[in-house]
Amino acid sequence: ASGTLGQIIPPSIVIVLLGTLAGDLYSRAQEVRAQSVGCTDALTYLGEPAVVSVGTLFQAALLPGILLAGLYAGYAFVYALINPSKAPAVQMGGGSGESIGRTHALQWFLAAPIALIGGAILLGQANMIGSQDISVSSRSELSEGASLRTNVGPDCQAAMIELHGQEAWDLAISEQQAIADAGGAVESRALTDQEIEDNISQRVANAAPIGLGIAIGLILMTLVLTTARGVAPRQDFRPLAIGFAGVALGLVMDIVFVTPRTSAGVTLILMVLPMALIFYGLRTAVARLAENELIRVVFPPLILIVAVLGSILGGITNPTPAAALGAGGAIMLAAFRKLKDENKSPKIIIGSAFALVIMLLVGMNFDLRVRQDAVSLESWVAFFVAQAAYLYALFGLLYACWTLFRSGVLSPVVRETAKVTSMVFTILIGSQLLNLVVISFGGEHYIQDFLKSFDSEFTVFLIVMLVLFVLGFVLDFLEIIYIVIPIVGPVIYGGTMDPKWVTIMIAVNLQTSFLTPPFGFALFYLRGVAPKEVTTGHIYRGVIPFVLIQVLGLLLLFWFPWVVTIIPNLLAG
Repeated sequence: ASGTLGQIIPPSIVIVLLGTLAGDLYSRAQEVRAQSVGCTDALTYLGEPAVVSVGTLFQAALLPGILLAGLYAGYAFVYALINPSKAPAVQMGGGSGESIGRTHALQWFLAAPIALIGGAILLGQANMIGSQDISVSSRSELSEGASLRTNVGPDCQAAMIELHGQEAWDLAISEQQAIADAGGAVESRALTDQEIEDNISQRVANAAPIGLGIAIGLILMTLVLTTARGVAPRQDFRPLAIGFAGVALGLVMDIVFVTPRTSAGVTLILMVLPMALIFYGLRTAVARLAENELIRVVFPPLILIVAVLGSILGGITNPTPAAALGAGGAIMLAAFRKLKDENKSPKIIIGSAFALVIMLLVGMNFDLRVRQDAVSLESWVAFFVAQAAYLYALFGLLYACWTLFRSGVLSPVVRETAKVTSMVFTILIGSQLLNLVVISFGGEHYIQDFLKSFDSEFTVFLIVMLVLFVLGFVLDFLEIIYIVIPIVGPVIYGGTMDPKWVTIMIAVNLQTSFLTPPFGFALFYLRGVAPKEVTTGHIYRGVIPFVLIQVLGLLLLFWFPWVVTIIPNLLAG
C-alpha cells in the first residue's frame, strides 16, 4: 500500500499524464462556460487565465501524499499496539557507526537544522536575507488595469456579478473610473539612462545585506557539517570547527564587502578564503558521512529527488527537462554502485557530479551570453569554465552508460522503458479511437447531458468519483485517464470547483486502483515476491483496510479542500 504513494507524491506519472489532460479540459470547459453566459472568453469571465499546470499540481499533491502516508503509518502503529504478536520487534544489528546518545542526536540532528532553517526564514522576513538582483527593465511598466473587465454586455455583467459578487464588480468599476480620470492606461515607453540608473539605485538601497544564493549555499554546507558532527561525536572536532569558522567568515565577507553592485568575479575572489576553510571542513565531513551506512544508502537518491522536484516546484524548468535530469542522475548513481561492487574507482562519476554542480553555480551567477557586443573578461572565463564542466559531465554520463551497458544492466532497462512507453502510446491511440466512436454515435453527449441534468455540481462530481472507483477494480489508471476523463472532464471542469482540487481528488482515486482486486497492480507485484505460504486470498483480504484508508483520505480531502490548495496558493502569493 505504501508503494502506491508514488502515484500521488511527486514526481508522479499519474499527475503528469492527468495534469496534461486536465489543463486542456479545464481551459476548453471554462471557455464554453464563459460563452454560455454571454462573455467573450474565460479570462473576461473569471478575471484570471483558465490555466492549470503540472507544476502546480505537483505542489497541490504534496500535502495529500503526506496525509495518506500518515494515515498508513497511524494504522500500522495502532495495529501493532493492539496485536503486538503480529508485529514483533526487529532484531537490530550492531550498526556501522558510533553509538549516539539521545541528547547529542537531538542537538545535531534536530535542534541545529531547525535553528539554521528557522533563523534563515526569520532573517528573510526581516529583509536581512534576500535577492540582490539589481537588473531593471529598459522600458516603463504598463499601468495596471481594473481587477475585472467591465466593458462587457449586460448578460456577461450579470454573470460576473453572480460569480464574483457585487462588491468585486463595484471595485472594478471604481478602478476603471480612476484609470479613465487619470487619462487612460499608460503605455510602456523607453526609459532614459538617468531613469534606469535611478531604478537601479532604488533596488540597491532596498536590497538585503545577505544575498539569497550565498545564504542558501552556506546553510546547506552548514547542515552537512552539523550532520557529520552528529554521526561521529567522538572524532576530532577541529576540522569541522574550521568549516564552521569558514561559514561565519563567509557571512561577514558578504555583509561587509559584497554589495548588489559587486560583480560575480569579484564576489568569487572575496569568498576564496571562506570557501577554502569550508571545503577543508567539508572534506572531513563527507568522509565521516560516507562511513555511515544509512546516509551512504539514502543520501544520494534523496539529493536526486530534491533536484528533480526542486527544479519543478521552484519554476526553474518543466517536468520534461526535470525527467531528463532524474534519468541522468539515476544512471550515474547506478554506475557508481556498479563500480563499487566491482572494486573499481568511481572517481569519474564523482567528478561528473561535481562538474554538474559547478556548471549550475556558474550559470546562476555569471552572464554566459558571449555573443553580445561587449563581453567582459570574467564572462568569458565563466563561459569556458561552464563549457569545460559541461563536457566533463557529458563524458561522465557516457562513461556511466558504458559501465552499465557492459555489465548487462542498461539493455534490459532500456527495453522495459520502451515497453512502458509503447504501452502508454498504444493505449492513448486506442482510447482516442474509442472516443471517436463514442462521439460519432452521440455517446459522449448522452453521458454529459445525464451529468448536467443534476442541479448540484458536487453531486455530479461524487457520481464521477464513484464510477472511477468502481472502474479501478477492473481497469488500469492509464485506460481511465485516456478513456473516461475526456468524456466526463468537460462537465466536472466546467463548473466552479477548483481544478487543482478536482485533479488531485481524481489522482488519489486512481491511486486506489492499484490496491483494489482483482486487477490491482500492487497486489500482483506483491504476489510475485511473497513467500508461497502467503496466498492471493491472504493478499486480497489484507488489502481491505488500506483500501478503506484510501477512501478515508478521499473523504478528508473532500471535507478539507484547503489541504490541496494551501501550498499552491502560498507559492503563488
